[in-house]
Amino acid sequence: MRIVHLVCSDRFAGVEQFVLRLAIAQRQAGHEVDVLGGSPERMPAPLRESGATWSPAVGLWDGVRALRALRRTADVVNTHMTNADAAGVLALGRRGPALVSTRHFASRRGSVLGIPIDALVRRRVDAEISISSAVAAVIGVPSAVVHSGVPSAPADARVPTERERVILMAQRLQPEKRTDTGIRAFAASGLAHDGWRLDIAGDGPLRADLEALVDELGASDAVRLLGFREDLPARLERAALFLAPCEVEGLGLALIEAMAAGAAPVAAAAAGHLDVLEGLDARSGYRPGEVSDAADALRTLADDQERRMHLAEQARERARTEFSLAQQSARTDDVYRRAIERRLR
Repeated sequence: MRIVHLVCSDRFAGVEQFVLRLAIAQRQAGHEVDVLGGSPERMPAPLRESGATWSPAVGLWDGVRALRALRRTADVVNTHMTNADAAGVLALGRRGPALVSTRHFASRRGSVLGIPIDALVRRRVDAEISISSAVAAVIGVPSAVVHSGVPSAPADARVPTERERVILMAQRLQPEKRTDTGIRAFAASGLAHDGWRLDIAGDGPLRADLEALVDELGASDAVRLLGFREDLPARLERAALFLAPCEVEGLGLALIEAMAAGAAPVAAAAAGHLDVLEGLDARSGYRPGEVSDAADALRTLADDQERRMHLAEQARERARTEFSLAQQSARTDDVYRRAIERRLR
């Protein structure tokens, strides 16, 4: 197939990373792939190295123009987020290639230029993909659940027993990510007194407020706000625990990456995290918003190395079997082919 991905942005957040990984996996599976949009600093080089192409597309009208140039040769156009959905409808019209929309967030489709577009998109789209059961439950239309994939370790890889006494968080510092819950839970756990540290990778508008919270809690010696980090994969390989406090994640890509890297997960048991944590040790999840429960989970796993290592092994195996890029690519192929068949009828 010739596949076109459209994401109308110049960023490199979770959705753009999703597109990059999937596009490369699809190239490795033998498809021709074009990506429109995403960060001009981070997207082009790895895509071109894989044999895919990249072109900029920032905003609705850039997306329309970029897509019109490819619509005659594409078999399927996969759009990501509301602006891209609207651009797909405007650029393709009634005819042309199959249109598939991937839904990344547990919410209904938004508006473009102040105009609700859900009904318009539904009349043209041939299939919808949800990245988790939580997303599928609330978007208001039928969809196929296809979990996001991440690079995974070989089946015979073992989690190293010696890891740093570090709890790692990796997320944007924005209100919905509940970074404050993670900081409060670490402080309440008392683990700083046992030599544990909380490292927070990521940046955003709440950084100053979170630094003030750390000082208020008397945790400045054990909590570090690291800002954006290029070395996150290496940090995931070294950290003993990974904390994911966001309660509204569509799925939780950073959580899956941590599991694949062998860090034992502790996450708010809500939204897309429920798909990720299914079948794991009960202490991998805590009641959303409950600082004391999160603190208890951290304390339990920090104090019990055997249980922590067992959870890390469980989590790595789940990442390898349920959240692999190869599996995501194959399941997405199935959705594409059914959409193409419907378009040809």
